[in-house]
Amino acid sequence: MTTHHHHHDALGHHQCVRLVPIFNHLEDDQMNEIMQVAQSRQYKKGEMIYMAGDESDALYIVSSGKIRIYRLSESGKEQLVRILTPGEFTGELALFRESIHTNYAEAMSNTQVCMITRADLQEFLLKYPSISLKLLQEFSNRLDQSETQTTRFATEKVDTRIAYFLSDLMEDEGGSMIVDLPMTKKDMASYLGTTPETISRKLADFEDAGYIHQISNRKIEILDLDEMLMV
Repeated sequence: MTTHHHHHDALGHHQCVRLVPIFNHLEDDQMNEIMQVAQSRQYKKGEMIYMAGDESDALYIVSSGKIRIYRLSESGKEQLVRILTPGEFTGELALFRESIHTNYAEAMSNTQVCMITRADLQEFLLKYPSISLKLLQEFSNRLDQSETQTTRFATEKVDTRIAYFLSDLMEDEGGSMIVDLPMTKKDMASYLGTTPETISRKLADFEDAGYIHQISNRKIEILDLDEMLMV
């Protein structure tokens, strides 16, 4: 199969490598080197990028669109792990060992990713150690998030989990009192270990109590953070 390099693909590559915190600190010529080996792939909404059980041998970087990463519990219940937006990546475990995917990655909208194989990436890690440091930073952030998440699951009731979720969003948006829910109620429920009905009910309770104001389905104004976190 021959691949034709279209102009927009090169651009997609460019953008893709520049967007990513693990690469965007490199010199231009170093970034160009990485772009030479990155392959561009398009996925339609609902298409799977990989599935649990697939062999994992590449890093996938989102250059446009969104990917949801989820896993299935033993009983077959879906648990949302994270949602990736442009500049974020998945498949990182492939970098260090030959492995099988344990998660599912699904395009939430039309999505463009660029892919770098394990062999290529390992070469860059040795050549430009700063990439390794950035990767470690990203890993430790993820570990921290997942430990926080686990602790909340084990110790907090669902009201509190929702309250912290909203407060984390505020922090992500630089302390803005108006936050956009980054996912549907269904995904939020899966992420917080509850049902969409409970999420809707609790948000309504928060609104009645004067903690929040639901501007629209996906926009929420936080009126009283401290009180909300006390629930």
